[in-house]
This record gives sequence, structure tokens and C-alpha cells, in this order.
Amino acid sequence: MATVLLTPINALRFTESLSHMRGAALKLGQMMSMDVGLVLPPHLSETLAKLRDDAQPMPATQVASVLNGAWGPQWRNRFTRFDMQPFAAASIGQVHRATSIDGRELAIKVQYPGVRASIDSDLNNAATLMRLPGLLPRGMDIEPLLKEAKSQLHAEADYEAEAQHLTRFGALLKGNGAFVLPKMHADFSTANVLAMTYIESQPLESLVSAPQDVRDRVTRQLIELVLRELFEFGNMQTDPNLANYRYEPKSGGVVLLDFGAVRNIAPELTADFRALLNAALDRDVTASRAAMQKIGYFDSKVAARHQALIVQMFELAMTPLRQEAPFDFGRTDLIERLRDMG
Repeated sequence: MATVLLTPINALRFTESLSHMRGAALKLGQMMSMDVGLVLPPHLSETLAKLRDDAQPMPATQVASVLNGAWGPQWRNRFTRFDMQPFAAASIGQVHRATSIDGRELAIKVQYPGVRASIDSDLNNAATLMRLPGLLPRGMDIEPLLKEAKSQLHAEADYEAEAQHLTRFGALLKGNGAFVLPKMHADFSTANVLAMTYIESQPLESLVSAPQDVRDRVTRQLIELVLRELFEFGNMQTDPNLANYRYEPKSGGVVLLDFGAVRNIAPELTADFRALLNAALDRDVTASRAAMQKIGYFDSKVAARHQALIVQMFELAMTPLRQEAPFDFGRTDLIERLRDMG
């Protein structure tokens, strides 16, 4: 059965079904699409990639119903423009462009009705499919992953928490010209609707033909942001979807859009990662291995040969950080080698 499922045509049908399901099932498909062949068959990852920007939007009547409940039936009087057709649709909600009566250009994120209540059941159903023979590595225990995914998706569906994260990151990055963040507009925000400043921007992928110095600068900014989130802010945006990061040509800054997947990093965990990074830069394999086990890359129950392979993969992944000259990611087989080891 798994062999039939994993043919390219059935992978496409599976992907199209997820795009109509929305919610947790769609989110799981988007997360699976980030795999580069380490876990999933390559053709399945490639097909699932279309889920990153191919979610099916709500009908206009359903949008109006949600907004009636959030703002009252006379909500249209508060806008000079409200585009019922969303300019972005994702797993938890969709985003509409609007202009308020006082002239504010807004991006209005509207949550799909019932998406919170369906998270656990959607993931349980998807897990049944994922357990088919041949889809995941034999013996892989997905229960901890499902538990974490449910927790993460419930957090992403909490728009009030996302508004707080957006405000916090805005304060942390205030005055930093490398990043552009929308402002949260509390008078239009509710538990199911999040109103933000609309920012004219373009996908990061548009920089593929930009001058090398621009691409290098943007990449440095993103790497610096990850390190500051982990070692300085104690808060990290953990959704890897590249659509959450865009480019503003006017300022040359990276636009940060989605803060639904922000995690607080405990000071003890930050210290553990600092110990791991320092040990790795010092090429101290024994100390690196101890730090990895403390963090949770593996535990004592994992077979010794698998522990050794995980350490080897980590050592290989450290290659870009251990050389003084700039690392050319465009001319390396590093990802392929890590995939084969995985």
C-alpha cells in the first residue's frame, strides 16, 4: 500500500487533499515539505512544497461571517477598502489587505473557523497515514513529534499571544535598520483576527538574481537574528517557512511577518547551546557529544552507533562555521552528504 501511495501521482493527490483541509493537516504537510530527503522520499518532499503557498482560501461569505462575529455587522463602515480576496492563505488563517477609515494601510489576518478545535483530531488522522510502511524510517517513534506539533499548533492559533510576540520583537529590534516589522493595531485585533501594518515587500526568493553583496548581507542578517534570538533575546521564531521572511526594496531590510511560533528559551538551555557551540568551535568532540546529549539530540537509550552517527553529522554541519574564509553555500554538497548520512 505504501508503494502505491508514494508514486508521484498519488503524492500529488495527497498534497492537493491537504491544501483543501487547512488547519493542522495542512500545517503538517507544510512542515513535511521542508524535509530535503533526510526522512521522506525526495519526490514526496518536492510535491509537498506546493503547500507552502497553495492553501485554499475561505469563501467571501465565510470571511464576512467571521468578521461579523469579531467586529459586529457594521464593520465595513470602519474601512474605505477591504479586499475580500486574501493576498495570502496559510494553514491557520488567511490575510486580507484593507484601508481603515482613518487612512491606515492594514494586513488583516483572519483565522479559519473551527481550526483550534480540530488540531488534535487532524493530527491524529494524519499520523495514521504517516505510519504506513515505507513512509517514515522503520522504528521511528512519532508520538513525541505529534505531541510537540499539537502544542505548537495550539500556540499558533492563539492570535492574542502572537500580537504580544509581535510587539515584543518590535521593541527588541527597534532602531535596527536590518529588519522591518509590522505594527500591531489593537483596535482591530481580537482572538480570531490580527490586524497589522501592511508592508509592501517581495519574497526572499526574488533576491536570487540580486547582486552578490545584497544576497550576502541579507543572509548575514538572518544568521545574526537566529543567534540573537537564542543567545540574547531568549525568544525564537521557530517556524522555518521561508514565506515568513520577505524583502523590502525601499529600505533593503528583511521583513519579519509571522510570530505565531515564538518559543521562550530558558536561560539554562541557552547556556547549554553556548557550551555546545564553544566545544564545537574548539573541535572538542567529547565535550560536544556531552553537550548534545544534555540538550537532547539523543539519550543513553539510543544505540551507540546511532549516537556516533549523529555526532558525525553535527561535526559535518559545523564546517561552514569553522573556516575563516566565507563559505560558498552555492557550491557545496553539504546538504546531500547530511541527507545520505541521515
